[in-house]
Amino acid sequence: MYRNLRVFFSIALGTLFGSSIVMAKEEPKPNIIFIFADDWGWGDLSCHGHPYVETPNIDRLAKEGTDFTRFTVASGVCSPSRTAVITGHFPARYAIDGHFAWVPSNERRGMPDWLDTNAPSLPRFLQSAGYATAHYGKWHLANNMIPDSPTPADYGYDEYGAFNCSGEQMPVHEDAMHTNAFIEKAVADGNPFFVNLWVHEPHTPFHTVPKYEWRFREMEEENRPDQIYASVLSHADDRIGEVLDKLDELGVADNTLVIFSSDNGPARASKPGELNLSYDTATGGGWGINAAKGITAGRKGYKASLFEGGINVPFIARWTGNIAAGETDEDSLISAVDLLPTFCDLAGVDLPDDYVGDGVSQVGALKGESFKIRKTPLFWKSLSPWPAQEVKPDHWVSYAVVHQNWKLVMNRDGDYVELYDIVADPYEELDLKDVKPEVVAELNQLIENWKATLPSGPSGKVFSAEREYSKK
Repeated sequence: MYRNLRVFFSIALGTLFGSSIVMAKEEPKPNIIFIFADDWGWGDLSCHGHPYVETPNIDRLAKEGTDFTRFTVASGVCSPSRTAVITGHFPARYAIDGHFAWVPSNERRGMPDWLDTNAPSLPRFLQSAGYATAHYGKWHLANNMIPDSPTPADYGYDEYGAFNCSGEQMPVHEDAMHTNAFIEKAVADGNPFFVNLWVHEPHTPFHTVPKYEWRFREMEEENRPDQIYASVLSHADDRIGEVLDKLDELGVADNTLVIFSSDNGPARASKPGELNLSYDTATGGGWGINAAKGITAGRKGYKASLFEGGINVPFIARWTGNIAAGETDEDSLISAVDLLPTFCDLAGVDLPDDYVGDGVSQVGALKGESFKIRKTPLFWKSLSPWPAQEVKPDHWVSYAVVHQNWKLVMNRDGDYVELYDIVADPYEELDLKDVKPEVVAELNQLIENWKATLPSGPSGKVFSAEREYSKK
């Protein structure tokens, strides 16, 4: 009898301690902060060699994390780029090929008036895994000029403060303040958190603050536009620093994945002009486009281009103990459509069986496994003019595909293409279409096959009532 009892207790204790060991090995779900700037060029960081812009807090992320130099967004402009992040799909699948404007402009371009609230949603997926979710900053998956458009809450955010959306417009410089308050609450409640910190800078209008202009006062007389540009980036960098400091203060920095990126390349005036004030209905008055001095560090094209200057943007990731510190990854071809599956993978989300995304999880790449050759193609669609405009010679591409090491760009009629080895030639200097006709044919067919899967126009509850009013 006693022997049997000893066996029983041995088994029980073994089970108990075995369970304890398993439980001890379970890692807490990482918090995620996704910082998405607006028109921040690849070269607009001091850690990327900018001659006068100072970004010590973003530089800190690079020092404590990995700088992925080959990341691309899914569009050269704002709204479609953001669509890809929240859905994990190419934005053309929703007929979102340009930025959301007021209703007549959306209708004229064959676009919806907002992203369908029934579309797959990253924050909803993360909510299903127990995450507290929030969005602070620019939205632009609708527009403030469309009063009946959905708010971020309709897409799965527990809390939000935003502009370029319906309702009250959050002041652009309050994003970090609200982010920190939300983080404090989530930590106090014991919840993992996901926060979009989508900063306004350096989009026009440039909302300067005297404190930050003073930092670059030596530029004021001879280089006023440069002073304006440097001051707004410095202000944004300081706010990012406030969030990093809050993570340290709360003791959650080590278990928080922080990513800094941008929705597209830098904006530039098409021709020289006077420095003037401009006004935006969502954010108010500030300096206009002639203060836009963003650089791409040699990449071809700017904002709205599907060459690398328009879509290859900063991507710096920090997650202590998981992502290497102080490293630069010059190989991994990561895309914005990969963010949803990556974040969901980290969060332990079981994606619905009927969800078929366009991206793949890049957890391996974040942890140091190079992702140099893409086996799943990346596609782009844009509303671009043809023939190329003299003032914007690199803004004619309407379709593009990256497959393995190749990138093919095509005009809207499909009768002109260029081919680049995007791995060996990231600056797109050598057009290889004449020496690789078989590759051109293969990639051209990929684009045609992809175009056949796209909708002929918007569908779902994505139209404002103002469309009906405008017809009366």
